[in-house]
Amino acid sequence: MTWTWVSGVQGFGTGYAPAADVDEAIRALAAALPGVGEDGGAEGVRRAFASGALTSYEEERRLARLLAEALWPPGLTDQIRQVSARLGRPLIRLQPSPRVAQVPWELLAVDGGDGDKLLEGDVRLIDLADIATSVPASLRRPGAVSPDSAAPDAVVLVLDPRVPGHRADSPLGSVLGRPGSDPALLSLVQRRLDSGTVEPPVATPAEALRRTDLDRDWLSEVLRRGARRLMYVGHVSGAPVEGGRSEDVTLHLCCGPRTTGLTDPVRAHRPLSAKDLLLGTLPLRADGVPGAELWPAPERVALIACESGGDLRFAESFGLASAMIHNGARLVTATRWVLPTSFAFHRLAAVPETVRPLTDLVIAVDDAHEHADPVRRLGSWQRERLDRWRADGRIEHAPLLWAAVTCIVR
Repeated sequence: MTWTWVSGVQGFGTGYAPAADVDEAIRALAAALPGVGEDGGAEGVRRAFASGALTSYEEERRLARLLAEALWPPGLTDQIRQVSARLGRPLIRLQPSPRVAQVPWELLAVDGGDGDKLLEGDVRLIDLADIATSVPASLRRPGAVSPDSAAPDAVVLVLDPRVPGHRADSPLGSVLGRPGSDPALLSLVQRRLDSGTVEPPVATPAEALRRTDLDRDWLSEVLRRGARRLMYVGHVSGAPVEGGRSEDVTLHLCCGPRTTGLTDPVRAHRPLSAKDLLLGTLPLRADGVPGAELWPAPERVALIACESGGDLRFAESFGLASAMIHNGARLVTATRWVLPTSFAFHRLAAVPETVRPLTDLVIAVDDAHEHADPVRRLGSWQRERLDRWRADGRIEHAPLLWAAVTCIVR
């Protein structure tokens, strides 16, 4: 581990951790996270709710301590305290190795001890600093393609699109529930309508949900016209890490099987892969167009879906978040692991139906992306969630959901 201070602060440092300690901590984390399987992760989500460490405050606190002891150098914590005392909360830009890409660094317990002392000193890294994930230097591409509009205003909302050939209750079905049934989600769309241009154009907020016409050609058209933001809430299908092909990670829009693309159809649907976003139609025809010209990314992109930031787990990171950075985004908010839906909270944890934790996450990310400093804004929301988790330990405040998100910056 190495670190250095920038922006007027002098200092650097190094640290190390025994491999056995790191292995133990990563195994404990993996056991707490929902996994991905043929059922779309449903069994993994059930296990995480039933016995995972991220749904019990006492167990989560122990995991946070284990991760910190293995992965975080105490000397850096001391430096952070010294800097924050003089200059305020600093920003940490982490560039994790693939082995630790799923670590929720925000949760690391960087103070306190064992037993009762831990309760008194339950200080987490997010209490001391704002945290972002930095992409590898190879992905910080200068001169990315700019959209046609010099000052784009549009916010592109892709909210729970219908995947052709897949029922609402299937693994690629609805993640946000029946359109019009969630007042907070409708209010989010209405705020965007009141503040500027929304793509696709809608007369009422409910029309933005579960649409059937949001395919890759539509997305290419609106992004090439210019947009200041893109928010996608839906499904991402990961690729096996052991296969080493992060470019095979796919995002699910409304594309039918005859849509041109580089991945095989899944029933009546062809997913949009990271490979598509990177290569476009170059491998398909002599006059092909690169992905950065077909899907130029706006400066801020949100991908609220299972393991949408999972490409960082690969030795060569060319997944969806990386592709968006490559195509022009400066910030991508993505997730480290499988996300439980609000319905999962209702069914598996007996949370009242009026409580919608996934909607809360979507609203928080939308609010952060409207803010001048999205990393700090999202960190503030995560601190508020952490405060509630420490205060009452209620399952709807568990970091199983809110600690999955990270801002990936270039």
